[in-house]
Amino acid sequence: MFTGIIQSVGAITKVTPAGDDVQLHINTHSLEMSDVQLGDSIAVNGVCLTVVKLSDSHFEAHVSKETLSVTIGLNQAHSVNLEKALRLSDRLGGHLVSGHVDGVGEVSQFISLGDCWQLDICAPHAISKYIAVKGSICVNGVSLTVNQIHNDTFSINLIPHTLENTTLNALVAGSKVNLEVDQIARYVERMTEWNTSNATNH
Repeated sequence: MFTGIIQSVGAITKVTPAGDDVQLHINTHSLEMSDVQLGDSIAVNGVCLTVVKLSDSHFEAHVSKETLSVTIGLNQAHSVNLEKALRLSDRLGGHLVSGHVDGVGEVSQFISLGDCWQLDICAPHAISKYIAVKGSICVNGVSLTVNQIHNDTFSINLIPHTLENTTLNALVAGSKVNLEVDQIARYVERMTEWNTSNATNH
């Protein structure tokens, strides 16, 4: 599990094909790696990956064909948001994030609003029902609060601190982003379905 609070902006520096999969070499930059071990999980742009090799300054992760097919940005060299897995003693500054991407969205607008910026993203229709005003959503691994939603497009206000400490400042209209909806929404849907099904059966 993760929180969506980015700990470092690193970079995928090498992508090595491994059949239909790929092996990533990721420079961790300022991410503290002394407590990371082989087999640990690190979120890379919101995608939970397993450390298969590591050093003080980088780690490697194997990415399956399936993961590549449902995410964006794991098959090329570029800057990425990094977060180590949550420990039970850690503060939950964002929201609970699994690192399992629900869909790939597309930036429709990214405009300045004085000191802040408005980010509008069109989500896949299948996951739009899980996105709610004042609810949480994870965009490229960053925990954010939804300000508005209309049909499949939702809006977020980004403060300077978020832009300075994540890769979101590089987004432009047309950029693709990894999205993970708040897990609470999925549990509510499941409970509603279960109650409806059981009421019908009785």
